[in-house]
Amino acid sequence: MPSCEDIALLAQYSETMNRKMYDAAATLSAEEVSADRGAFFGSLLGTMNHLLAGDTIWLTRFAQHPSAFRALASLRGAPLPTSLRHSFGDSLAELRVHRERLDGLIVAFASELRPADLDQTFSYRTMSGQVFHKHFGSVLLHFFNHQTHHRGQASTLLMQAGVDIGVTDLLVWIPDSAPA
Repeated sequence: MPSCEDIALLAQYSETMNRKMYDAAATLSAEEVSADRGAFFGSLLGTMNHLLAGDTIWLTRFAQHPSAFRALASLRGAPLPTSLRHSFGDSLAELRVHRERLDGLIVAFASELRPADLDQTFSYRTMSGQVFHKHFGSVLLHFFNHQTHHRGQASTLLMQAGVDIGVTDLLVWIPDSAPA
């Protein structure tokens, strides 16, 4: 199971990769960013909107965790996106405002986590009303894996448009451990 340090690493990695993705997308025209490229969510903009929707949904759920994380207090009682295709805006600049806010919340939230938080059973309700009870540390791994999955799609869309965002491997973020 993940440690608090693992989650903090994933939060920092995610924040940086999101910034790189937005910086790379900013080199394209608005038309190129919103062009339907046949991806799951159509365009690069659609993919980025989906990432915001997914993160908002999960963070709002995490705000209900029994530990009442201070970093997520602003999300308690906040309305959820109505779909996984929810639009946070029609421009990269509009989306970036939301992305930076969420990334700040994610990093702050990760810094509050304690081992006991990760070991708890976490209960949440899906958008369709189904209730699940899962290991919180494992749910957090899903949260970051979902981001990585769709950032990978965004990276492919950027490459198809002629923009390389560079190395995206988490491995370069993992500190070297000298042999004993």
